Amino acid sequence: MGLLIAGLVLFLGIHFVPVFAGMRNHVVAALGDKRYKAGFSIISGLGLILIVVGYAYAPSAPRVFDPFPFAIRLAPLVMLISFVLLAAANMKTHIRHKLRHPMLIGVGLWAAVHLLANGELKATLLFGAFLAYAAIDLLSAASRHAVKSFTPVIRQDMMAVVGGVVLALAVMAFHRQLFGVATVPWGV
Repeated sequence: MGLLIAGLVLFLGIHFVPVFAGMRNHVVAALGDKRYKAGFSIISGLGLILIVVGYAYAPSAPRVFDPFPFAIRLAPLVMLISFVLLAAANMKTHIRHKLRHPMLIGVGLWAAVHLLANGELKATLLFGAFLAYAAIDLLSAASRHAVKSFTPVIRQDMMAVVGGVVLALAVMAFHRQLFGVATVPWGV
């Protein structure tokens, strides 16, 4: 469980730096923009590796709560929406223009449905941490008015929807092989 916690601290910790604009500006001023981005990427990557390895080796017990059946049933639909939001987040989409922060909303949806559909301690820790991060960062981004101006392009919305749906269906199809849990009856 220690590796999982260390990974969450590194990954989410570095992602909280932009929430505190003064801290981020200080670090960028000290290191320069390129070094800041390189350090951010390295720490994020290391944190992600520790999360994956730590989750794989963490014991499944104890169960903190029983999974919510409605969350299990809704998970495929929620994941379709989440993947579309993630795809739209870095494109000039109407989705991004309207929602402002589709990546954080997508991460929040992903974390919430997985949190409610699971119940193991390690899953509660993982998905609860990501849900808390998404909520805090979404509130921070909204209060900072952290939105870049752009002109939406409908073709990019279509690309985000198609790409997000295709990727979500692929993850659902191989979810058992990737994560040990079958999520759809047609999965392999």
